[in-house]
Amino acid sequence: MNEFIAPVELRKSFRLINHGPTVLVSASHGGVDNVMAAAWCCALDFAPPKLTIVLDKSTATRALLEKSGEFVIQVPNVAQLQMTEAVGSMSHAEAPDKLKACGVELFRQPDSALPFVAGCSAWLACRLIPEAHNQQAYDLFIAEIIGAWADTRIFCDGHWQFEHAGPEWRSLHHVAGGHFYAIGEALTAAPLK
Repeated sequence: MNEFIAPVELRKSFRLINHGPTVLVSASHGGVDNVMAAAWCCALDFAPPKLTIVLDKSTATRALLEKSGEFVIQVPNVAQLQMTEAVGSMSHAEAPDKLKACGVELFRQPDSALPFVAGCSAWLACRLIPEAHNQQAYDLFIAEIIGAWADTRIFCDGHWQFEHAGPEWRSLHHVAGGHFYAIGEALTAAPLK
C-alpha cells in the first residue's frame, strides 16, 4: 500500500469532493470488480457524512454496488486522465477485461473487500442508503461515507494543497466528450468586515 495514504476524519471527508471533481466509482460483488468515471457526485451531509452520485442504469458498476451495498469514490488526478476517460468510455459488459485494458490497478484496505483504485488523490468508502424511488426514477444514489483517506502529498491538515504539488496532482473536472479541466489556482477571499 502507498506509504502516503492517511485516514481523513469523517467529519472532514466532504472536503475531498466539495470542489466538484470527476470521480471514479469502484464496486465489487461475486468476485467481479469494476470501475467507472462519474461527473455528478456531491457532498450531502456532515454527521454522519453522506454523498450523492448519479449512476446510469446501464452501468455494470451500478449493478455491483446495488448488489453489494458498498462502493468507493475516488478522486483521480491529471496523471490519471487517460485511465479516467477510458473507464468512463468502456463498458465492462462489452469488455470483461476492461480494468486491465484501461490500466487500472486496484488495492484493498486491511479488513475490506472493497476495490480501491491506486494512484488517486483521495478515497471515500461508502455504504449505500437504499432509496428505491430515487435510484429508479432519477439514477440518484445516496450513501453514507464510512471511511476516508487521502494522499498526504496533496491533501493534509484537512485541506487540499494543490498549490504546493506538481500539476500532475490536480483534480480532473469533466466538461463533455473527453474534454476535462484541471482545478485552477488557489484564491483566498478577504475576511468580511
